[in-house]
Amino acid sequence: MNRFKASKYKNCIPKIPKKEAWISGIGGVATSSSGNNIQCGYSRIVYNTDSPGTLAITFLQVEQGERRSFIRLPFHSDVVTDFAFSPFDDSLLATGSSDQTVKLWRLSETNNLSDLTVTLAAKGGSVKALQFHPAADGLLVSAAGKCAQVWDLCRGTALAALDDHGDQVQSICWSQDGALIGTTSKDKRLRIFDVRKSTGASQDAQGHDNHKDSRVVWTNSNNHLLTSGFNQVRERELLLWDLRNFSRPVTSFSLDASSGLLIPLYDVDTGLLILAAQGECTVYCMEVGTEPHSLTQLSQCVTEQQSRGLALAPKLCLDVMGSEVLRLLQLTDKFIIPISYIVPRKQAAQEFPSDLFPDTAGCTAALSSQSWWTGENKQVGKVSLNPARKAPPTCLSSKEKVTNHPEQNIASPEPSDASVLSSPSSSVTSPSSGIVSSTSQRSLQSILGPSSRFRHTQGVVLHRDNHITNLRGVSQSTPGESHGFCVNHQRMAVPLAVAGGQVAVLELSQPGRLPDTLPTVQNSVPVTDLTWDPFNPHRLVTGGEDGRIRVWEIPQHGLKETLTEPQSALAVHNERIYTVRFHPCASDILVSSSYDLTLRVWNLKTGNNVLTLQGHEDQIFSLAWSPDGKYLATCSKDQRIRIYEPRVSDKAKQEGPGPEGPRGARILWVCDGKYLLVSGFDSRSERQLTLHSSQDLSLGPVATVSIDVSPSTLIPYYDPDTGLLLLTGKGDTRVFLYEVTPEAPYFLECNSFICSDPHKGFQYLRKVDCTVPDVEIVRAIRLCHNSVEPVAFRVPRVKKEFFQDDLFPPSRVTWEPALTAEEWLSGKDKQQRSINLCPQGMTPVSQAPKEAPSKKYVPSSVYLQEKTDEQKKEELLSAMVAKLGNRDDPLPQDAFEGVDEDEWD
Repeated sequence: MNRFKASKYKNCIPKIPKKEAWISGIGGVATSSSGNNIQCGYSRIVYNTDSPGTLAITFLQVEQGERRSFIRLPFHSDVVTDFAFSPFDDSLLATGSSDQTVKLWRLSETNNLSDLTVTLAAKGGSVKALQFHPAADGLLVSAAGKCAQVWDLCRGTALAALDDHGDQVQSICWSQDGALIGTTSKDKRLRIFDVRKSTGASQDAQGHDNHKDSRVVWTNSNNHLLTSGFNQVRERELLLWDLRNFSRPVTSFSLDASSGLLIPLYDVDTGLLILAAQGECTVYCMEVGTEPHSLTQLSQCVTEQQSRGLALAPKLCLDVMGSEVLRLLQLTDKFIIPISYIVPRKQAAQEFPSDLFPDTAGCTAALSSQSWWTGENKQVGKVSLNPARKAPPTCLSSKEKVTNHPEQNIASPEPSDASVLSSPSSSVTSPSSGIVSSTSQRSLQSILGPSSRFRHTQGVVLHRDNHITNLRGVSQSTPGESHGFCVNHQRMAVPLAVAGGQVAVLELSQPGRLPDTLPTVQNSVPVTDLTWDPFNPHRLVTGGEDGRIRVWEIPQHGLKETLTEPQSALAVHNERIYTVRFHPCASDILVSSSYDLTLRVWNLKTGNNVLTLQGHEDQIFSLAWSPDGKYLATCSKDQRIRIYEPRVSDKAKQEGPGPEGPRGARILWVCDGKYLLVSGFDSRSERQLTLHSSQDLSLGPVATVSIDVSPSTLIPYYDPDTGLLLLTGKGDTRVFLYEVTPEAPYFLECNSFICSDPHKGFQYLRKVDCTVPDVEIVRAIRLCHNSVEPVAFRVPRVKKEFFQDDLFPPSRVTWEPALTAEEWLSGKDKQQRSINLCPQGMTPVSQAPKEAPSKKYVPSSVYLQEKTDEQKKEELLSAMVAKLGNRDDPLPQDAFEGVDEDEWD
């Protein structure tokens, strides 16, 4: 007669609080994401915002009268698709993104990001879902594309890759004991994996009949799973599966015919299931039974706001004395609404309803990742929810714990030291000290390394009033060796897709809509490369397919009529020109590379070819002057990089291995000339960065970073003041940012800048063109299909009223020559002077006065609770008398004179 037994949760009802109890001021939230969009830890709420890659953080509880704060932080360079708190450390957050990475973050006590991060490259594409292991410390599973991966976070490596999927993985979930993994995919199959035995599916069944997104959750029985999806007639349905009879679901439940993708939230302690969908106002509560099999709807709640995401609060945060069995956090466009599910009870005051609240999983991991991988299985110890016996969650930091609680009541024994990979002398510490144990913390620290101070750099497209629009006919056929266009602080030059090698010259100081016809510079042959003289903003140099270099003088107030005759033309090469570059320190010195495999150095003042460099065996991809102008570096299609000292020899001084791919490359000097950075392709056509010591190229790269797979060559720009490297390619929508350091790990990844549409290229202005008070460290010009947009790269700082001298060291005056051409050719070397970028009237932040610590006052409610009623009355009266006694204007009766006592007789 068990199946006729009434459920103790059958009267479970949702209770939506008054609007005053809603969490407001959350800002814009995400309206489209594959995940739940919101997660709740023991002390924090994290949710997805309308800014791609940015999450917002706030505390779950705030003191009465305290204003709630929200912190928005850039976690990824693209949309954050899923994220999760570690069950054993409330400050550890894992995030997955469309930028094809999984990242591990540690949140500080003020909800900012600490320096501890781990970045994992997901295999297969955009990350779809991720989940921490329910019992083992430092284990994570993620799904991306057609693959799922199990990660050991303590080592930063993938333990297994589950490639046995016919289409994109839609959902992934650990079993409650952590032994198995269940997945659903777009090929309509439900798969079970035992990753420690095989990376292939151990069981496979036909799932929902519709290929739309489906989700999988494991019930409180390790033999049963629950999936949500759509049937053949597009109705939303739930299916309950039994591993012992996996050919078909043991029971099903049809919900409705709505098109929203269901978000299932399952509570393992009660067997209750919450269902809702993005863009809908209805929330369902169901009870899942496994013995016997049943899916029973308990309630249907219609909320005032449409859901954008859903999350369940941890069981240790519930008001158990109020019979609150679940607390749902509904993320809407403007609020986070806490919805409590309560079982009404007529019970004596202070009586704990133990039948509604069985012991729940604690916050101490039962295993280490390596112990689990070697085959161990253990359950997390249970803790009581009875307030008389409940202790604060051990996954909170010391400042987040509530004091004066009894010892935690553990319903099952603690894991032994043998379950953690450590030396016999090491001891297991509080989970708040690392991921869970001291061993895990040391392992994690060993792979984290330093992080960049520019990691939160944000790229911002300036207001439309600064754009140049109606730009027509931009050339699409500039060679891959060219940047495509060039800029200086006054104007930009853009090749046009018209006959005659025409180049448009646009004034940056004159934004707005361009006329339909523009005066141009006519080269008579297609332009292969072009550059501005860094010391003369009016001189433009172009290289042509006829092997000639043409020098143009642009009028001071801009191009008003078409120019057909250059100031001078140099017949320099017998073949087409690849690249033209000015010397960084000496005036009138120009170098060119050509299809004839030579480099020629020119004195533009005399028009003479003063030096010719040889030794290349194939196409020259790129060349670059050293910062002091003493050396030239090249990379070529023969997979070699070379360093020349032009005034000493026409042969390479050094030579070493370069990029393996034949598709193009760029070379750049970084770290004050100590290293050469090469952006190219590997043998698998994956874009990569390599760093080579300029002292010995034969040693090969000292560091290599793989970026992604894309057909365009990444064009690098290096800011010597900050060490910041910006990379993007023609036709890309993303600018990658790295800080390059002279010591390991050499490349520190920073926040990328994502554009809404592909660009033709990026070029960069001088440091003095940046708005320093806004902490703008780089100003760029973005060439789009028919417009020009300025982009500012800024570092978020709190005290912007001060000059951030740690980010703005003295900068070289790159627009003034340090030498003449004759001085450089005679053997002299000299660099430009440096200037201080501090704006007039601003104080450097290093000299800012230190703020005195503010005095913290004890709330009056606490102060009064410590005194008796008589003491309160006496102190109140004393305070009133003291206030009256301190008045500057005395009462009138204070001036009256009295009479002697005997006069009263």
